[in-house]
Parts: sequence; structure tokens; C-alpha cells
Amino acid sequence: MIKSFLIALVCLGVLLVAGTGLWGWQGLKSLDATPPLDEPLLFDVPSGTAFVTVARRMEDQGLVEDSLWLRLYGRLFPEQAQVKAGEYEFTPGMNTLDMLAIMNLGQTKSWSIQFIEGWRFRDVRTALASHPRLKAVTSDWTDEKIMATLGAEGSHPEGRFFPDTYLFKSADTDLDLLRRAHERMKTVLEEEWEARADDLPYESPYEALIMASIVEKETGAAFEREDVAGVFVRRMRRGMRLQTDPTVIYGMGESYEGRIRRRDLQTPTPYNTYRIPGLPPTPIALAGREAIHAALNPAEGDTLYFVARGDGTHKFSRTLEEHRKAVREYQMRRRSDYRSSPPPAEKATDE
Repeated sequence: MIKSFLIALVCLGVLLVAGTGLWGWQGLKSLDATPPLDEPLLFDVPSGTAFVTVARRMEDQGLVEDSLWLRLYGRLFPEQAQVKAGEYEFTPGMNTLDMLAIMNLGQTKSWSIQFIEGWRFRDVRTALASHPRLKAVTSDWTDEKIMATLGAEGSHPEGRFFPDTYLFKSADTDLDLLRRAHERMKTVLEEEWEARADDLPYESPYEALIMASIVEKETGAAFEREDVAGVFVRRMRRGMRLQTDPTVIYGMGESYEGRIRRRDLQTPTPYNTYRIPGLPPTPIALAGREAIHAALNPAEGDTLYFVARGDGTHKFSRTLEEHRKAVREYQMRRRSDYRSSPPPAEKATDE
């Protein structure tokens, strides 16, 4: 009788252990399940958050059926339970362990913002202020305060920031991006200045940047940049005025309404290159590396004038007589499809 009881007790213990093991295995196996996400979900882990709290919040948001198993997993594999602070994006198809892995590696969500060639600094500030994921600290700052904070006190902000696409994390601020773009412009300008052509009419890299901004605004055709820069450099060498419309427009400020009139060309401003000799006092826009390179490596030749054809390219002329003829041809008889920049490249199709 006692022997039978002992056998039964042992069998019961085995069953309990087996059942508990099966129960635990099934629980841990549940971490391989894919939560029912229909769209990406942002999950924030504040600094100092304990893993237990992370597990419970994942249960609250339906990312794990029972946080007990995730907490148990963390005890069994403590090195994988060391999650890093930040904002994470969980996408459809991820299972719980996938989510844990990216938090363990610190693969936080990034956003992007783009500063476009030809933008003014006010456009940069507008883009920063309107980005929904970017922390704004400079929204009520003056331009002067921004430049002083960046270590460039007294500098005009126009053209000082490199146009590019910048990635940022949730902890970054608009000032962080401005600092990166400002440093990037300094680096690019220094690199291009070191590789410049000989006998250029610039006394400093900043003057080259001013010229690059004019080149950037004058043509949207990449292959023309060196030719445009060549015209302006030759005019400067000969003591001729640049006579470039984008500088006039910049000097007009808010009074510009889409066209330049004769009186605008005759109105003196620090930026009216029909009235002033040489370069304007500051850049007039963001210049990309290609425009900076063109300003510092202008094309050789003898052209001194150019006029827009209306298809985004320009007609270059050697003499004033040739130029006047081109103006009559392309400007005084504008086609209905006239455009000042090249048409966008057509997207490839599968057809």
C-alpha cells in the first residue's frame, strides 16, 4: 500500500514538473507571436525606465499578451533586458522579441528634414518651426541670437548653412540641426577653397560663398554652373558690374511681387548689382557643394553675358551685340511654356 502511494506521488510530481515546464515553455513561446499592428507604432522609453516597467507598458499597449513572460525572459537573459532610452518604431510583422532587440541595441526612430539649395535663411527657419517631430528652442530667437549661440556672433546668417537632408532623433532640437548645418557648410567651404583654381577675384572663402549663392540662384541646370560662374568671374576681373537679377530680388525684400521693373533695377540697395560694383555684402541663398565648386572652378572662355532661353538653360554671348540679339529672341518673345528652371526629370515606369 505504501509502495503504491509512493509511486503515485512520484508520478504526480513528474506530471506537475512536466506540466509546469510545458506551461512555461508555451508562455515563453508566446513572445514569438506577432502583435496585431495595422500601422507603425511609436514606443517611448524615458531615461531611467526599469525593464519591468517597459514590459508592463508593452502589455498595456497590446504588444505582449502577458508581461509575466517578458519579465521572466528578462531574468533568464538579463543582457537582452538592458533597453536604452529613446523613441522606437514598432512595425507590423515584428514579434515581441524583435521589439526587445531594437530597444536593446538602441535603434531609435529617426526623422528627416531637408534644407534646399536656393533657400533663404527664413525658409530654413520656417521648415524647422513647422516640423511636427522636432523640438523647437529657437522659434522666438532673433537671427542674431542664433548666430551668437553658434559661435558666429555678428555674422549674417544668410547662406551660412549647408543644404542637405538631416536625420535627427526625438531628443534633438532645431538648434542641434542648425549647428550641424553650420558646421557642415564651414567644412565644405574649406575643402572647396583648398581645391580652388588660380587667379580668382575673391579675397576670402566667404566671398566665394557669396558668388556660389548667386550661381545657385541663376541656373537650375547643373551643367551650366561653371559657365555662369565663368561669366561673373570675367566680369569682376574687367571691373564690370555683375548685373544679376537674383541679387536685385533679394535686395527688394518683401516688396518683390514676382517681377522686376525698370525702376527696381535703378533703385540702389546693397544687393543691386546693377548699381553696385563687385559682390553684394552677403550670400543671397543656400549654395550646395556643386555651386561652391563652380564658383571656385569657373569655366574658361570669353563669354560675358547670358540670358535665359525659357527651358531652364541659358544662351551665353561674348559681346553686347550678341547678347542683345539673344534677349530679343528669348525674352521679348517668351513662349507660353517659358520656365526659369529645367523641368523635373520624368519618373521611370514599369510600362
